[in-house]
This record gives sequence, C-alpha cells and structure tokens, in this order.
Amino acid sequence: MSLNGKTAIVTGSNSGIGLGIARELARAGADVVLNSFTDRDEDHALAAALAAEFGVSARYIKADMSQGAECRALIAQAGRCDILINNAGIQHVAPIDTFPQEKWDAIIAINMNSAFHTMAAALPMMRAAGWGRIVNIASAHGLTASPFKAAYVAAKHGVVGMTKTVALETAQDPITCNAICPGYVLTPLVEAQIPDTMEKYGMSREDVIKKVMLERQPSKEFATVEQLGGTAVFLCSDAAAQITGTTISVDGGWTAL
Repeated sequence: MSLNGKTAIVTGSNSGIGLGIARELARAGADVVLNSFTDRDEDHALAAALAAEFGVSARYIKADMSQGAECRALIAQAGRCDILINNAGIQHVAPIDTFPQEKWDAIIAINMNSAFHTMAAALPMMRAAGWGRIVNIASAHGLTASPFKAAYVAAKHGVVGMTKTVALETAQDPITCNAICPGYVLTPLVEAQIPDTMEKYGMSREDVIKKVMLERQPSKEFATVEQLGGTAVFLCSDAAAQITGTTISVDGGWTAL
C-alpha cells in the first residue's frame, strides 16, 4: 500500500486523529501537509519531525477551517493534492433550545462547510493529475444520533451525504470519495478527561472508560488514531480503487446496535 509520490493534505492535523492519520500516510510514503488555525513554532516542528522520521516532504500550512476562503487557499498554497483528508472538527454539547447560535455556526462551518470548500478546490487538481483520493472523517454521529449534539450530528450527517454526492460526481474518474465514521477514539484530549471523570463519579479508570465513556461502544475499547490512519491508508491504496461513496465504521460495533 505504498503512497510514494503522492501529496496528502490533512486538515486539523496538529494533534489527535488528524496527526495520527498524517503519520500513517507519511509511513506509507506520502508527502504530507499538516494544518490547523494556529501558526506556532511547534506546528512547523511537527512537520519537520514527520519529514525526518519517515523520509518524506512535510509542511505545515495555517488555515482557519471556519473560513471558506482560507479552506480553498490551503489547497492552492499546497500546490498539489492527490489525497485530501477532511478531519477538522469541534464539538459543543447543549439542548437545542439553549444551543448558542455562534456554536452552531462554528460547528457547521468547521465540521461540514470546510469539506465542501476543500473538495471543490482539490477536485480540479485531482482530475488534472488523473488520480485522487478523498477521505472525510465523519463520525458514528454521521450515521446515528445522540441528544444535546444537534450541530455535530447535523454536520456529520451532512458530511456523509456530501461524500456520496462527490463519489457519484467522480464515479467515472480515477478518484474515490469515502467517509470514515469513528466511534470514541483515544486521543490526548480524551485521555486528559479521564482523571476528572474518575473524580466526578468516584470510579476507577477502568470503570470510567467502560461504563461512562464507552457506554455506547460495544467493544468497550477505544479506537486508536493508528487504526484510523491505517483505514485511511487502505482507502487511498489501489486495493480500494472500487470503494467509493461509502462509510467505514471504526466504532467497536456502536452502529451495529
């Protein structure tokens, strides 16, 4: 599953799932473009570390995924996009009648609208190159729902629908478009929440993970960023050339319920 000679852009990739996917793409030989809304020395250092570890080209490009023009500028500045991973996302939890409008607007913009803008900008490059792979990071919440997450569920359902549409529009091109739907993933952000949750419920770490955090995940195990990265590499490989317009759940059985 070599991706040598391909350039991958991964949005929201200076930590967590995005960085995990970028690492696995680089391990497979792809040159990578990291992205987030900050522009710190450590962001550029992450790219330099990836380049040194895997012997690929790696760059960091700042772009605010809540701004359509910056989403498109990210693709233009990269100059090439064989692989596009739309990963950027935020979350807010509240009942719909008290859900802050600014949070709704931000979640829809970053979690859904950004994928529209990056795909619109990247597809001409992929068609010109005669090859392309788009992998949208949706969620189990792109296939099912939970209370108090109206914006996130709406955005992720929208991403799944957009994935299918783009797959149909590119069905006769050597381009595929798919979505990965993770359940709960062990990221540094989630790891940091465990001690507070243990204190809140007076539970052990194991009980907090299995009974609280992974209540809806039948495997009672987190997915890992490496597993998501491996799934993305597979979808970008020649083995997946006829897989398009579909979702792959990495959720420990959540959506089988």
